[in-house]
Amino acid sequence: MRVLLAVLLGGLLGVGLAVGIAVLDPPAKASLDAAAPAAHAGPAAEAPTSSARASPRDILREWDAARARAWTDGDVAALLRLYTPGSVAGRRDAAMLQAWNGRGARITELSTQVLELTVRAEGERRLVLEVTDRVARATARSAGSDVDAEGVTLPSDEASTRRLVLRRSGAGAWQMASVVNRAG
Repeated sequence: MRVLLAVLLGGLLGVGLAVGIAVLDPPAKASLDAAAPAAHAGPAAEAPTSSARASPRDILREWDAARARAWTDGDVAALLRLYTPGSVAGRRDAAMLQAWNGRGARITELSTQVLELTVRAEGERRLVLEVTDRVARATARSAGSDVDAEGVTLPSDEASTRRLVLRRSGAGAWQMASVVNRAG
């Protein structure tokens, strides 16, 4: 079962974490501050509708928290609402969550270290970020197995850099439009 969880986490890290989980307020460009796990509270995830004055970092932090709620709830529909219609990243993230759900596995804790965040473009309806981060801690459980009670801590991953494009919907919600892995 541990091998299955490790394999599933590998896929999650490669695709699902392409958008990061929690963005911090690092004081320096190469900060290694650890994020606390995204809070799991309240109803299913909804795309964040940050105020016009919210910083790009805050927008992404809220989006990441909503995504973490969808993952810990195992809610594929809520997860898809966080992405623009037709988003490849959204389809991949949803497929990964469906695979976890189909095997009775669930991510119960996920925390990320943000190493760098750069705003590449910022407008009222579009935000382009370059984010370098890594999974610092991940815990999963599998219903009906010997790792069900407390869960199993899965390995952390290496830092990776991605270009994220978020778009604001007509209703004011920020949705992930694309995630592109960057070299280096």
